[in-house]
Amino acid sequence: MYAIVKTGGKQYRVERGQKLLVERLAVEEGATVPLQPLMYRSEEAVFDAEGLAQVTVTARVLGHERGEKLRVVKFKPKRGYKRRTGHRQELTRIEIADIAVGGSGSRKAAKPAKAQAAPATQAPETTATPKEASEDGA
Repeated sequence: MYAIVKTGGKQYRVERGQKLLVERLAVEEGATVPLQPLMYRSEEAVFDAEGLAQVTVTARVLGHERGEKLRVVKFKPKRGYKRRTGHRQELTRIEIADIAVGGSGSRKAAKPAKAQAAPATQAPETTATPKEASEDGA
């Protein structure tokens, strides 16, 4: 069982107990954070919005770190222009605490879908009558 989640503009394939570095999250150490699932797979893959609404992926923040220093060099030949700077990305180390599938989300999603289906069937009947009347009159 695994899930693909989105955080910090990147996507990660995660399993329960996995530790990984992600872009800095604005939470304290030891806090739990919900992650947005994009796909879930146990026996079958779940991609649709209704199925993913039932999936919850939670992670525990282990600590905040800074990444490795990256060197940025700017150079223009024959001009005497040289610049060297560096960058260290702010990162958060997390551990995937749980990937769970709940059953309560499907009941809530099913009720509005039925309510939307009923007016949709009535709307074409009312719009079809004036079109036919206008075609007969022309």
